[in-house]
Amino acid sequence: GWCPLSPTGAQTTQLLVEPPWRPAVLWDRVTLTCQGSGTAGATTWYKDGQRWGQKGQDPLTVTESGTHTCDRPGTGRSPPVTVSNDDLVLQVPARALLEGDTVTLRCRG
Repeated sequence: GWCPLSPTGAQTTQLLVEPPWRPAVLWDRVTLTCQGSGTAGATTWYKDGQRWGQKGQDPLTVTESGTHTCDRPGTGRSPPVTVSNDDLVLQVPARALLEGDTVTLRCRG
């Protein structure tokens, strides 16, 4: 059957990754921007499940590897973004990929 989505249910918190490649690597000088309702000053950052960085610091420049999330009042916690410290990575664009898409891969070290 048809199930309507409430406007609040449709809103989620997302993490924007710059540069826009996954996996993100520390030596790429990764910046994370929290996107959700409310002001940037209400952003809470987490690394490996623990509060991290200054509250309201948005965007956040990543200085340590780990799994990062952000939280915004009203839209909640973002999906996680892992920043690794690997010496060699095969990267894909940080966007939704569908079967049949043409994708540019980057091998970097």
